Amino acid sequence: MARPVCAIIGVGPGNGLALAKRFSQGGYDVALLSRSLEKLDMFAKQVDNARTYPCDAADPESLASAFQAVANDMGAVDVLCFNVGGGSWSTPDATTVEDMDRAFRINATGLLCAAQQVIPGMIKKGGGAIMISGATASVRGGPKTTAFAAAKAAQRSVAQSLARFLSPKGIHVALFIIDGVIDLPRTRKVLPDRPDTFFLKADDIADTIFHTARQPKSAWTFEMDLRPFVERW
Repeated sequence: MARPVCAIIGVGPGNGLALAKRFSQGGYDVALLSRSLEKLDMFAKQVDNARTYPCDAADPESLASAFQAVANDMGAVDVLCFNVGGGSWSTPDATTVEDMDRAFRINATGLLCAAQQVIPGMIKKGGGAIMISGATASVRGGPKTTAFAAAKAAQRSVAQSLARFLSPKGIHVALFIIDGVIDLPRTRKVLPDRPDTFFLKADDIADTIFHTARQPKSAWTFEMDLRPFVERW
């Protein structure tokens, strides 16, 4: 029997790699999608049953080409993890139109275009899951998150539209509001005085997303906040 397929867009050393490992351990073949083929190849060596597909989430044609390759090599996608985020960090008076456009292309338009690539196959199968890594910025704009927060808020709205359209078709859409700093060597270096409890563990985030993707239909989660127990909110 063929293994189900999980496609992860936005594979880096934190949540993306942790998601790849968790879904692989859970019995999935894994498609790794990100801009850098060199980095993808490095991550693929750490994940069983993984293939790599370089693409840019901000470029619809690049996404379409990558997902066509995934379909040709691995079959229809059962679970899509949209783990993409990006934007400038500037105050409103310093944020440019280009900053806004880029942030929206990555976070909101990118999600829509990626979802459009997997929806037909999921509808044909009668089920599937689209798991989206969101951010606290989607519900709370800050002085220096002008473009990022606006784009993440738009991503949250796209996720709601996807969920309301796809849930009756048996496709589970869930958004994870990630509130905190991911535990990585570079974040530890920047914040050397913070205790271990301050950081979000990527493996724990991945485990939560994995189980949410497999929830029974009678009790689906749409939106879930994830934060360390000491986080102030």
